[in-house]
Amino acid sequence: MDILSYASQYLTTPAAFILVLGILIFVHEFGHFIVARKLGVGVTKFSFGFGPKLFGVTRGETEYLVSAIPLGGYVKLVGETDGDKVPEELRKRSFFHKPIGVKMAVVAAGPLGNLLFAVLVFWIVFLGGVPTLTPKIGSVVADSPAAQAGLAGGDVVVRINGENVATWEDLAVRIRKSGAGKEMTLTVRRDGKEFDVSVSPEIKEGKSIFGEKVLEPRIGIVAGQEIVKRKLGPVQALFRAGSETGKLIELTAMTVVKLVTRVLPSEALGGPILIAQLAGDQARQGISPFVYFLGLLSVNLGILNLLPIPILDGGHLLFFSIEALRRKPLSPEARAMAQQVGLAIILMLTALVFYNDIARIISR
Repeated sequence: MDILSYASQYLTTPAAFILVLGILIFVHEFGHFIVARKLGVGVTKFSFGFGPKLFGVTRGETEYLVSAIPLGGYVKLVGETDGDKVPEELRKRSFFHKPIGVKMAVVAAGPLGNLLFAVLVFWIVFLGGVPTLTPKIGSVVADSPAAQAGLAGGDVVVRINGENVATWEDLAVRIRKSGAGKEMTLTVRRDGKEFDVSVSPEIKEGKSIFGEKVLEPRIGIVAGQEIVKRKLGPVQALFRAGSETGKLIELTAMTVVKLVTRVLPSEALGGPILIAQLAGDQARQGISPFVYFLGLLSVNLGILNLLPIPILDGGHLLFFSIEALRRKPLSPEARAMAQQVGLAIILMLTALVFYNDIARIISR
């Protein structure tokens, strides 16, 4: 790990961007590849990278390639697009001629691969320990319920209503769930001694992570910014990794909804330039932040690919769902028109995120 930390200091922004994007797209395509093989779909090519072939080897029906541009990879399936042109002897292994369930599984395997990869990445990060904010109070807001109860900076909350408090997150969640006006008993440690105080939260206006106004129960305390690294065993780390992935899936989905409903402005969107900058920043902070960032982007890539936009995996899943309901596929004309609409949407979004990225740089 020390060698990795040393190496991360020399990852430039372009190198970090290429590494992140290359790994995530490769994982995505590997998901398609492995499920296609398992379900009897022929794979003619599996490439690491794009562009001109550098070298390759053929095993069975599949040519494994290393290509010149290391930004991900691609998979070519038998009968992927022109199903009617597949020779009779290959139709048993043709993607086009497989049942709907098989086709949907192969398509969904890419995004699912990204989500499973995120679990693996977070598991590795959490095996090294989880930075945790302790329930130590940094300061108390004047005239707040906490101030009236006699709490002070430096106090450590160890229990709420008799239940242990291990982290600041535990403390904050318990307060939010308590409701306004409901008295809570806090067991506090001060100068090595423990004592109980009674506090009744009051409703205060705040903002969500999306900038929306929210009303929450609060007692008027500020975290002390004391961070400890909590060690986790392999099983604990795995559960924590699954939980972290679940939270990020929910957050990503909510972000998409907030953008569509214009709660979040379109200026909040970022593209390749922002990703490159963030990847470089995280790499310079050390291997653990960089690897966590890799997991975060993997979740984003997985969820965004499931959006029902033609040309994305989600668009293909939408087509197959319609086919299953109609008991016949969409006409080639309808699919072609939908693909053009999907391409137009993606191009507009690409232009928007590039504009946002450049505007951020200019406004600095």
